[in-house]
Amino acid sequence: MKLVLKAIDAAPLGAAAAQAPVLRALSLTVADGEAVAVIGPSGAGKTTLLHVLACALRPSAGQYELDGSQPWTLGRADLRALRGRLFLAPQVPPLPPRQRVVTAVLAGCLADWSLARSLRSLVYPSDLAAAHAALASFDLADKLFERVDRLSGGERQRVGLARALVTPAQLWLLDEPLSALDPLRTEQAAQVLVQQARQRGVTLVASLHHVEMALAHFPRIIGLRQGQVLFDLPAAEVSPALLAQLYAQHEEELDAGLVPPPELDSATRPVLMTCR
Repeated sequence: MKLVLKAIDAAPLGAAAAQAPVLRALSLTVADGEAVAVIGPSGAGKTTLLHVLACALRPSAGQYELDGSQPWTLGRADLRALRGRLFLAPQVPPLPPRQRVVTAVLAGCLADWSLARSLRSLVYPSDLAAAHAALASFDLADKLFERVDRLSGGERQRVGLARALVTPAQLWLLDEPLSALDPLRTEQAAQVLVQQARQRGVTLVASLHHVEMALAHFPRIIGLRQGQVLFDLPAAEVSPALLAQLYAQHEEELDAGLVPPPELDSATRPVLMTCR
């Protein structure tokens, strides 16, 4: 899917109407099938940008085009159908704690299933093979029938990413998908996501705290600072000087982003209870 943003202003999801926009006159284009990493310090607007791209947040100004159409000019049914072609993975996956892992993964298929099939799959999972294969890509095949609340924070995050591998969506929007993973799992997950997106012809946009992983695995890097694009370059052209400028006054985030943290366990990474 091709994405075009023209002079977008947007405040964070759930912000008061009078709140100043986080994204300010932001313009960019992402080609169909492209893999892009968005990096930048906290508060730069990375999550807000993903919400705009996911049609979850209506910009207060500017124009957003998705495959040539403007989502916010569509009727309710057409907008719902368009959202079914998108996959948004929040940093903390909205996984009900008592849900089985297989059910959590197959939730990625719901946009393509009838209501009857969706309800039946809660009792008799509709596509065990697809769920098993998706989990195996993240070394979680043995967790297929585990309950979510018995997983570590890193395992839950990988379950959330496994949804992408079963979804029919043609646009993957991933918000800090590596944040709870140890260095080995970080490398593995980044490889799987980029390779799978390329093989499927899926457009991939990911916000990343791990600068080193972004530079190693994503062909294109967008540096976002104070709601505006500071640079938009091939990974090979992102210099230490540019990174220092991007993370000025946030140097500790740049240093932390170059060294992935240890995987978080269930005590330190809470489960988000609500689902969208």
